[in-house]
Amino acid sequence: MQGLTKLTGRRSPSASNSDCIIAAARSWLGTPYHDQASLRGVGCDCLGLARGVWRDVVGDEPFPIPPYSRDWGETGFREVLAEGARRMMMELPAADAGPGALVVFRMRAGAIAKHVGILSAPDRFIHAYERLGVIEEPLTPAWQRRIAFAFLFPSI
Repeated sequence: MQGLTKLTGRRSPSASNSDCIIAAARSWLGTPYHDQASLRGVGCDCLGLARGVWRDVVGDEPFPIPPYSRDWGETGFREVLAEGARRMMMELPAADAGPGALVVFRMRAGAIAKHVGILSAPDRFIHAYERLGVIEEPLTPAWQRRIAFAFLFPSI
């Protein structure tokens, strides 16, 4: 895929860019879970992991992240995470997401999509999970069916 991102005008990631994204995400493995934080080795939540990988691979974050609720069952009319990702990343169909893509999960039917991870292989992903911190685990069918949105990081 050689699309353009909305924010930077850069081309979508190549295989080597995906490798950089995955390596950056793996450098966060073992970081403890901490709500609304984004400090490698100190603490982060799922969005904090994505923000940290952005900083590692792309550069400064383009806008501040406002406080957000931890409630995966939250309902509403706006998909805030997806809207924010669209401001700086190229969206693609979830079925087309491959290694290096950011995926946004809807954890409960009818709820807002509020969990993110980074695909590290066709069948694995990296995410920050409460009580476990940043982990890499299989993308099981249960996780796959929860993917609501997918996005590509800009090329470096």
